[in-house]
Amino acid sequence: MKSTHSSKMPLWMALLLTLAMVITVRESAVMVCQWLGIEKAANIVGLLTMFCILIVWRFIKGIPSWLTQASNTLLVDSGFAFLPVSAGAGLLLFGLGDELWGFMLTILISTLIPLWGFAVLSNRWLNRDNDVNPNSTINEQK
Repeated sequence: MKSTHSSKMPLWMALLLTLAMVITVRESAVMVCQWLGIEKAANIVGLLTMFCILIVWRFIKGIPSWLTQASNTLLVDSGFAFLPVSAGAGLLLFGLGDELWGFMLTILISTLIPLWGFAVLSNRWLNRDNDVNPNSTINEQK
């Protein structure tokens, strides 16, 4: 397996390229789904398409560091975009009355178990690259 590329690309350019890639894949999925008559599936089709593209890219060439850096920046900074929605949803939850605790337990379990599983799988997948030969140098592994 090939390692990731080191890049001296500025963050602003990496962000623009990442956003362009996401928008292109998503809009392409919208057009394909409209053509097939399944408009409501466009977001999930785009998500799965992007996932497949990144998996193939990782195994063929290796994910470049600029893409990882830009994605991390976008994910961290875009968390603030969901605050108003979360606050509104939190207020609406209290309208559930007696069903609130059952609903909260369901949300907690259905969120934590997949996140835990994803973390375990990610840890194994990322550590697999480091287990090639622990005594060799990084240059020998490339």
